[in-house]
Amino acid sequence: MKQRLQQYLYWILCVFLIGPLSSQARAPVFAKVLPHYTLQFPQDRGAHPDFRTEWWYVTGWLQTPDHQTLGFQVTFFRSATLHDRDNPSQFAPQQLIIAHAAISDTTKGKLQHDQKIARAYPGIAEAKVGDTNLKLHQWNLKREKNGIYQVHIPAREFDLTLSLQPTQAMLLQGDQGYSRKGPKPEQASYYYSEPHLAVSGSLQTGNKKIAVNGQAWLDHEWSSTVLDPLAVGWDWTGINLDDGSALMAFRIRKKDGDILWQHAALRDAQGKLKHFADKEIRFTPLRTWTSPRTQARYPVALQLQLGTSTWDLIPLQDDQELDARRTTGSVYWEGGIRVERDKKPVGKGYLEMTGYVKPLKL
Repeated sequence: MKQRLQQYLYWILCVFLIGPLSSQARAPVFAKVLPHYTLQFPQDRGAHPDFRTEWWYVTGWLQTPDHQTLGFQVTFFRSATLHDRDNPSQFAPQQLIIAHAAISDTTKGKLQHDQKIARAYPGIAEAKVGDTNLKLHQWNLKREKNGIYQVHIPAREFDLTLSLQPTQAMLLQGDQGYSRKGPKPEQASYYYSEPHLAVSGSLQTGNKKIAVNGQAWLDHEWSSTVLDPLAVGWDWTGINLDDGSALMAFRIRKKDGDILWQHAALRDAQGKLKHFADKEIRFTPLRTWTSPRTQARYPVALQLQLGTSTWDLIPLQDDQELDARRTTGSVYWEGGIRVERDKKPVGKGYLEMTGYVKPLKL
């Protein structure tokens, strides 16, 4: 009863007392991403409210008892607003908490997905500092003291409960966690990944609840200036390779299709890490798919060349478009991919493609 009363009062005050998000009384000055900063753990696993944008992004593959494979993603965002920082009220909308979740099931033909958004308020919508601990109503992503992540997403079309157990060391992206995203040094994020997470849990759809297991990848990034004004979006992939290697690659595109910035990193099973420079990276479309809802055309099958290595990224299904206009204002393609070399399967991962409907704004 107490929790329901708190939620009720929260929404009443949000609607009637707060006013516009873009109050100009004292626009905040956000923290900058700087090179040579040493990430500190566990505190850098938690929220960084002095930065403009932040996300915790879990993607992976699940297997059911009847050997069906499913893709899943769970993403929590923290977004600082331009609201007056002098307002001392707990109800002041200085931070937004947003979450997306999706299941990619080939028997459905398209994503099952849900999304939520709320102004940050204790007990209702939170991204806590100190360690990963995220809440948006009944949706949760939390890292326990033993290092295992617990996920619970009671979405509209499914209920997902997962434990994610690290099996490898953390992967610091870019230069020890300082990840450039454009030609200017400030166009960067702090960024680390946790590949090869062992997944166990359950998935419920309707009245049917089944056990699932699999493998996942977690990204955590935070920044205040990510994209150059010429950028329209990015293509990103995180891949758990069957031999224990981990591969991450992204490119940031301009409106004319040229590449503004790109980077890739491959860590082998023995822990040796190789970074690839711009001239060593090439994304080549193998096949496109046009969304019947947005008319956006996505290169859903890609060939990724890194130096002398070539990888084919094959979608679990073509229609993995997620319409998040109710929360982040964007539409993007995000889905499971199989990875092949010389026509042989070598791993599984996820591919995210943004800015194909309209330029992405962060």
